Amino acid sequence: MTDVRKPTGTADREEAVAEAAARLARAAREHKPCAPVRDLLGSRDIGLAYAVQQHVIGDRIAAGARVVGRKIGLTSPSVQRQVGVDRPDFGVLLDDMDVTGLPAVPSGRLLQPKVEAEIAFVLAADLDHADLDLATVRAAVGHAVAALEIVDSRVADWDIAITDTVADNASGGLFVLGQQRRTLKEFEPREVTMQLYADGKLASAGDGAACLGDPLAALLWLARTAREFGDPLRAGQVVLSGALGPLVPTPPGTTVRAEMSGLGTVAATFSPKDRG
Repeated sequence: MTDVRKPTGTADREEAVAEAAARLARAAREHKPCAPVRDLLGSRDIGLAYAVQQHVIGDRIAAGARVVGRKIGLTSPSVQRQVGVDRPDFGVLLDDMDVTGLPAVPSGRLLQPKVEAEIAFVLAADLDHADLDLATVRAAVGHAVAALEIVDSRVADWDIAITDTVADNASGGLFVLGQQRRTLKEFEPREVTMQLYADGKLASAGDGAACLGDPLAALLWLARTAREFGDPLRAGQVVLSGALGPLVPTPPGTTVRAEMSGLGTVAATFSPKDRG
């Protein structure tokens, strides 16, 4: 894939960020997928793509949304192959993305959703230290739950390079958290096995090792990266640690259920489109 445009000067880069953010926001607002933004950002400038993400999230916060955590994306080799990228990324979780308590996932808020089953970590301590390691992040986890991440792309037909998905808040959509809490003394994340059913049929399967070898390794990657970006992970935040198996499309009316060893089940039904 070649870059169509590579912004160089400061003014060019600022213009590209504003234009890409406006394109993605318009797609969400008008409920109509847009063209990829890599024509504005290039296909490899990750820093520029995160600047777009920050712009988009900043606008949503200004409109009243509140940050409740982060999501790690593209941790599973199978998911990387599905969307054609080769490295993890991260996005921001906002309070209005949490649909755990709703009777149905509002399909009307989504464009082209897919579901992945994940382990969600809830932090009990800040992760802003200079010497972060696996022991540090393990100690910072208060508890974990099974989770469904509903990924969605504002980019038409999921035609994404890494800069497209990063700019688009790591293709973030909505999420659902399970109710069975477990501490890291009660289970080992890398040993979790997962089966995800769509309308009663097995649609995806995997395990903790599919998530960068260990979901805690993914958490460590995020903690270091977030700190480097000047916005470290904080106590109380939820971290969706990454897919344990392939993505599953979820059109309106789909019912999904994930079963995870040690963490129980998490399920959701997507509303009919006209009721989203």
